Amino acid sequence: MKSLFKKSTYILPVAMLLFACGGKEAKKATTVVEATVSKTKTLAIEKPQLTFGFIKLTDMAPLAIAKEKGFFEDEGLFVSVEAQSNWKNILDRVIDGQLDGSHMLAGQPIAAGAGFGRQAKLVTAFSMDLNGNAITVSNDVWSKMKPHVAKDKDGKPVHPIKAEALKPVITEYRNSGKPFKMGMVFPVSTHNYEIRYWLAAAGINPGMYTKENVQGQIDAEVLLSVTPPPQMPATLEAGTIHGYCVGEPWNQQAVFKGIGVPVVTNYDIWKNNPEKVFVMTEKFVNENPNTAIAVTKALIRAGKWLDKPENRKEAVQILSMSQYVGAPVEVLANSMTGTFEFEKGDKREMEDFNVFYKYNATYPFYSDGIWFLTQMRRWGQIPDAKTADWYASTIKDIYRPDIWKKAAALLVAEGNIPATDIPTTDGYKPATADFIDGTMYDAKDPIGYINSFKIGNKDKK
Repeated sequence: MKSLFKKSTYILPVAMLLFACGGKEAKKATTVVEATVSKTKTLAIEKPQLTFGFIKLTDMAPLAIAKEKGFFEDEGLFVSVEAQSNWKNILDRVIDGQLDGSHMLAGQPIAAGAGFGRQAKLVTAFSMDLNGNAITVSNDVWSKMKPHVAKDKDGKPVHPIKAEALKPVITEYRNSGKPFKMGMVFPVSTHNYEIRYWLAAAGINPGMYTKENVQGQIDAEVLLSVTPPPQMPATLEAGTIHGYCVGEPWNQQAVFKGIGVPVVTNYDIWKNNPEKVFVMTEKFVNENPNTAIAVTKALIRAGKWLDKPENRKEAVQILSMSQYVGAPVEVLANSMTGTFEFEKGDKREMEDFNVFYKYNATYPFYSDGIWFLTQMRRWGQIPDAKTADWYASTIKDIYRPDIWKKAAALLVAEGNIPATDIPTTDGYKPATADFIDGTMYDAKDPIGYINSFKIGNKDKK
């Protein structure tokens, strides 16, 4: 019925206009217009009016593009996209039903289902992007790290830069009685696990969580604390923290303002790692199954549009709008158009810094979700040992490739994506050692993976 109504809004004015010119012409015109607007097969949408949340980060782009390019509207959805103040606020508003869905940290729905923090039944059918984060340090810290970083024949730092170069700086700060502090965006954020991984790979203890102590600073050589993404540069400039891990544009903003230097990207910490996800409650998805599929369809199309290089400049213009990221075009373009700037003037080609579609980026792989569970256990956010089966069953309640597959099949039928873009998979990516320390990750052996690290919890198989 909604599909018919949508068509009629286009057909009726044309038909009425041409009626006086003869019924045959009117009928012909109607047929042409109907064919034009019915390429996307609108489902029977249970809830067409929707409100989605996001944090002002580059990786919210699929939401902005789905709205601005009309992909939501093509599905019969009328969507409001609203910026939120912080990740906790987003989580609470989705759980409480104030938001129908949201751009969210990949770890948030997983933690909610695994029992860390506020518990709720949340699901994701769409992975929003790969990569997109970096670790930035203050100018003072960088000046002290630099002598410990290898240089190429042109005198430029050799990347990736490992945390071994930071070790003597931390020692210097601690010997002078100053704790070394770094920021990340949320306890279950990719950023927390990435900065911990980077530090621990160099033998630096980033601190442990326990049931009684949820600050994550037990035995820490670096004190990690939460700072909302847009506040990272100002907090660094004030000297409250000495570095941070965050998504764009807030690393490039530090370069632009001349207050800090990005030293490593998360592409180098874990190549093509998952970053944000789009999350709805299980209740919403169960009550509005067609709406969930339609939302996923629109977001997949947005991801595909974003990964066409010729569209990136337009995407930057859209994201720079105040209702979205609101950062200057030149700052957004630094990472969104195939480059990334480290020290001011040291701009390097980095085609895959932001990936929204290729490498099956939008598919919610179980193996991606299990990695987050292993890190929660490694650092003590999951305080008790679990069986390998627990990891697999827990993630299958949260990651919903069944919804993604329904959406993708419809997009193939409509000619919006090729059938070859649907992966043949059991939900698990092959084992990989594409990490900064070369450690092998096999999602089908989560306990073996946890036990492979020198720093962190160890469990019996």
